[in-house]
Amino acid sequence: MKTVVQRVASARVDVEDETVGRIERGLLAYVGVERDDTEADAIATARKLTELRIFPGRTPMDRDVREADGAVLVVSQFTLAGSLRKGRRPSFDGAMAPELARTLYERVCAELRTLGLRVETGRFAAHMHVVSDNDGPVTFVIATKSGVVQ
Repeated sequence: MKTVVQRVASARVDVEDETVGRIERGLLAYVGVERDDTEADAIATARKLTELRIFPGRTPMDRDVREADGAVLVVSQFTLAGSLRKGRRPSFDGAMAPELARTLYERVCAELRTLGLRVETGRFAAHMHVVSDNDGPVTFVIATKSGVVQ
């Protein structure tokens, strides 16, 4: 599983003319589910998102999202499973089938909620317009395999 996480002052997801998810201070997490991902990857991803100390406190990166009184906006992003190795067009052979990917994407969201975070989401498999006010900017990539952060 690959996740791009950004610290944001605010973020929202619009589908057509409707805002389907919105947060103020917190994390914007783009989650890409790959073919061999498991529930363990979803849990490891959620835990890493919860524990990342990337908000200012005594130092510029001292507090996690809970300590910063933030929320998480989780957006499905199958293009993270794409490969650019050959040619000019991305290959998505490494992406998990949508019906299976949805289950793991939703598992990430459920685990974040279990860990006490307020979670907003995009709409799985929809064409979304994501608007974010990056704070920093601070951006990291989380990759998991077999339930272990790489």
